[in-house]
Amino acid sequence: MKHIILSLFAVATSAVAAKQPNIVFIFSDDHAYQAISAYGDARKLVETPNIDRIAKEGVRFDRCIVPNSICGPSRAMVLTGKYSHTNGFYNNTNSRFDGSQVTFPKLLQAAGYQTAIIGKWHLESDPTGFDFWQILPGQGVYYNPGFNRMGQQIKVPGYVTDLIADTSLDWLSKRDKSKPFLLMCQHKAPHREWDPPLRYLDWNKGKPFAEPPTLFDDYANRGLAVRDQDMSIEKTITEKDMKLIAPPQLTTEQATVWSAYYDPRNAKYLAEKPQGKDLVRWRYQRYMHDYLGCVKAVDDAVGRVLKYLDDEGLAENTIVVYAADQGFYLGEHGWFDKRWIFEESVRTPLLVRWPGVAKAGATNGSLTSIIDFAPTFLEAAGVPVPAEIQGRSIRPLLGGTTPADWRKSMYYHYYEYPQPHHVRPHEGIITDRYKLVRFYLPDVDYVELYDREKDPLELRDFSKDPAYAATVADLTKQLAQLRIDLKVPDPIPKQAYGGLFKAELGGGKKRP
Repeated sequence: MKHIILSLFAVATSAVAAKQPNIVFIFSDDHAYQAISAYGDARKLVETPNIDRIAKEGVRFDRCIVPNSICGPSRAMVLTGKYSHTNGFYNNTNSRFDGSQVTFPKLLQAAGYQTAIIGKWHLESDPTGFDFWQILPGQGVYYNPGFNRMGQQIKVPGYVTDLIADTSLDWLSKRDKSKPFLLMCQHKAPHREWDPPLRYLDWNKGKPFAEPPTLFDDYANRGLAVRDQDMSIEKTITEKDMKLIAPPQLTTEQATVWSAYYDPRNAKYLAEKPQGKDLVRWRYQRYMHDYLGCVKAVDDAVGRVLKYLDDEGLAENTIVVYAADQGFYLGEHGWFDKRWIFEESVRTPLLVRWPGVAKAGATNGSLTSIIDFAPTFLEAAGVPVPAEIQGRSIRPLLGGTTPADWRKSMYYHYYEYPQPHHVRPHEGIITDRYKLVRFYLPDVDYVELYDREKDPLELRDFSKDPAYAATVADLTKQLAQLRIDLKVPDPIPKQAYGGLFKAELGGGKKRP
């Protein structure tokens, strides 16, 4: 493998290396585009001035799609530029990242870049291709977290988002300033259980958050898979999620501040005992307070990194990317979490500042993807893009040019089942307007069609409407071709699903 990687750089020259831009990749976990003020969500949930700055000085992408909406697989796709079925990391249950495969950090490292990854990793194996790494074990915790620093287990007091920023800035300050660098700053926040920093425990001063119009979705006009899930605010939220139980990692001093905020509010809730829709509404408000408090801390961390680049005179030669591992439900359809092919789940925020390349303040609606990050970074560094990479550089889009052959559709495939949220495996094709999705287990085996133009909230399946028969047929044909082009295995390997797999639930079942 080493000689293959090195052979890719035989053409690199010192002249190219001198022009190589630095790359700062800031990647959060479960950060919904609805919770970034630059995206202009109608609810106006929170202000994110530092993240918004990247949009103002760069490009905001409005249809960046994840091919498998779940944490670990998304991280594997970012590193490799390949789909889950190609890089081998399908789910969070039993997948383990093969660190011997080619990744863009390895290629940049071989081309003379200093490389570091700090924060959430969530790929089971140790990082490869990095000169420095300090990662959270598994999901990590918010308060006083442990880290794995180059194989050494350490525990650091403080709030995890602040600590990831601290370590990132420390690494930047100590780097070899004669070389370009790649910094992957990967936050845990705002992942469940959405524990906010103590400084933001009363950040909204009790002002209620606007509810999404689908908070009380009854899942009519859709199939069993949508109804038979376990990720609702009504049924799935736990006492720990709702801060009726404090995080066990809090110090005595931290616990005092925590209790001063939550205890009286929890006592009021327990006394009133809301039921039905009132209970859902109470949970939604608590969820938004906590989740968005985590978002505010991420925004603070982004601001610190941007300030460092300014202060050190690095901003003009540094690409800054802000993205998340997938979208997230903020009460839409009564849900939290992700996993689905539907818009709030499958669409991740993507903001790119690249001085001299990205048009400041521009927006782009082309279908992009997290598999495009690797080839974009490699092209920026003047490094050949391996043929096995399935993504495409977004550099022309940043400059306002859409190549004539830019993709018109994306392939999507979610595998993890039955735990933790009982979302059925499904695959589909996503276009600018439509989503054709197929649930393919024997107990739930059918197709649905969604028309975002006629039904932007995705509340209706149009697949049985005679007026859409030609659309279903065309998208079915396109989906079949995508499977061929992307070399999707058929049947899907049983290990792709994770959990306690049962053969009768569809492992190895070929598509018709």
